[in-house]
Amino acid sequence: MEIGVYTFAELRRGPGGGRAVDPARRLREVLEEAELAERVGLDVFGVGEHHRPDFAVSAPAVVLAAVAARTERIRLTSAVSVLSSDDPVRVFQEFAAVDLLSGGRAEIMAGRGSFVESFPLFGYDLADYDELFAEKLGLLLALRESERVTWAGRHRPPLDGLGVYPRPLQEPLPVWVAVGGAPESAIRAGALGLPMALAIIGGEPARFAPFAELHRRAAVEAGHDPPPALSINSHAYVAETAERAADEFFPAYAAMMNAIGRERGWSPIDRRAFDALRTPGGALVVGGPEDVVEKILFQHEVFGHDRFLAQISVGNLAHEQALRAIELLGTEVAPAVRREVRRRARGESAAFSRAGERDGPDDAGGRAGQTRGENLERPKEQP
Repeated sequence: MEIGVYTFAELRRGPGGGRAVDPARRLREVLEEAELAERVGLDVFGVGEHHRPDFAVSAPAVVLAAVAARTERIRLTSAVSVLSSDDPVRVFQEFAAVDLLSGGRAEIMAGRGSFVESFPLFGYDLADYDELFAEKLGLLLALRESERVTWAGRHRPPLDGLGVYPRPLQEPLPVWVAVGGAPESAIRAGALGLPMALAIIGGEPARFAPFAELHRRAAVEAGHDPPPALSINSHAYVAETAERAADEFFPAYAAMMNAIGRERGWSPIDRRAFDALRTPGGALVVGGPEDVVEKILFQHEVFGHDRFLAQISVGNLAHEQALRAIELLGTEVAPAVRREVRRRARGESAAFSRAGERDGPDDAGGRAGQTRGENLERPKEQP
């Protein structure tokens, strides 16, 4: 299993309000998080796209290009690229450039976006929300398949045999589809043979199991066998003990969720609700290293996923705390999870090693990439 982290680069305010973090400082912190993620052996680093005053990144490819210059191995993905309100030609060109700069490590995680500020900003009608994504995803896939493309649609000028450059190192450039709560999105990703990133940020993860099954079934029915990979993306935090993890993460998590909740009419998150989400059947992956190992493996029994991405730096969480959580995720959690997943793949019945114990050589995780069931040791330049 691949294990990684992603961030929205929030411009957090301290407890009780106060001034937000300076955007320049926050972007420097993002680079530090990415460098540490690679240093401790994580597989993937992602950056989200937002067009609001409380987030520092509106152009993920620009930030990932900076990360590419500071890293050598870790895969680099948007999380997500809001494809519905962007130009697929520019998205492809930008990520092809990141791929070239990084030596073949770039990925696009295409989504419709949970925030909608980008639609009026770039002149799109929210009434076309679904149609925009479907049309632009189709064009993006056409661009990665052919150097010259002939295409026509409703929401962009046509292309008549025009070349799109530069071309990436990876052929094809990996494209994942981000899915929240729409079964149709899971079916579409599967039918297209695309890996799916399933965001689970609330409720009971087991309720999302049908999405994974829809994705796999649609892929097989469309002739994609083995079916494409699955990623589970969740809020997560690791500290030395479960109690410390909860005490450190709750204030930042609650501040972030309640700020968004006020905009969307959600009920406030209190400590009782937070603790319920930390239980084995809840959505939060928060605890000491052993707790987080158990939670990821519990979800693996439900989903059989190939990748787990943790959103750690949320709300007003201190940068130093985020760095420590990334370190523990890479040095203690990831090795134990990978060993147990390999054991399960071999059909062995031994219980998994506790976090921090070593029962054999560890590696940096397999490339989840485009299809399931591929060799865990395949070359890193593959998606």
